[in-house]
Amino acid sequence: MKAGRWSIYVGAMAIVQLLTACSGQPTGNQGTAQTAEVRNTAAPVADGKLLVAFGDSLYAGYGVAQNESFPFRLEQALKAGGLAVQVHNAGVSGETSLGGMQRLAFTLDGLPRKPDLLLLDLGGNDMLRGLPPEDSEKNLRAILDQLKQRHIPVLLTGMMAAPNMGKDYGAKFDAIYPRLAKDYDLPLYPFFLDGVIGDPKLMQADSIHPNPAGVTIIVGKIAPMVAGLLKDA
Repeated sequence: MKAGRWSIYVGAMAIVQLLTACSGQPTGNQGTAQTAEVRNTAAPVADGKLLVAFGDSLYAGYGVAQNESFPFRLEQALKAGGLAVQVHNAGVSGETSLGGMQRLAFTLDGLPRKPDLLLLDLGGNDMLRGLPPEDSEKNLRAILDQLKQRHIPVLLTGMMAAPNMGKDYGAKFDAIYPRLAKDYDLPLYPFFLDGVIGDPKLMQADSIHPNPAGVTIIVGKIAPMVAGLLKDA
């Protein structure tokens, strides 16, 4: 990803507090279970595929209506393509990889059945808070180990470090997702915000989260990959 497409991220560390505020929960992990509990009240899936979008605010739909969120729009796109599917929104704004690791079992146990596919998007908040990439990778591996034990297929949607984090940090962080995909033999969508980051017409005023038009672009890029995985599930 060229640095120019990340120019809007210069000074990202100055808005870490904004990201934390997105969650509406404490900065620690005490608040995540309550959010997940609310999201786990989904209606039982009678027929078709069950997909779980497990991640942070990019999945949760921060700043947009629920019918404009990534999981909702993805479900619409998949149904338009002839798939019977329910996409369960298990995104929590402000979530870190550690918080995701700690709530994963709670989220999965609250579902009506084992999902046919889980989309995983965590690590972006770790990066913006300057947390060690080694810790992020350790947490993500713990998540993937749990999913492997439960025999749940995964599509990993990756993130990239903002240029202002420095070359050394960026190199370490950016290598996490390709390495995980290789080690766990997972399909990888390399960068969730590809095609929208840096374009004010596709991003919200915070320059971090996509607006409805941006969500539509992202869904258009990811949906064919998800559809192929679900058909094979």
